Amino acid sequence: MTITELKVRRDSILQAITKIENGAQEYRLGQRTVQRADLGTLYGEYNSLNNQIDQLERPAATVAFLRRRR
Repeated sequence: MTITELKVRRDSILQAITKIENGAQEYRLGQRTVQRADLGTLYGEYNSLNNQIDQLERPAATVAFLRRRR
């Protein structure tokens, strides 16, 4: 998935979380219907997507090896 696709998916999951927290008993997410009992699953997926987005946006680490002078 591209970073844009990940962000779109994350935003739709956040929308579902918000609706359920505000009293909706279920929410339709694409072809899938999510019920209030699935709120923990939505939080898990939301956190997972955030981690994936962070990894893609974070620059790669650079490692330098320094030798001792003799």
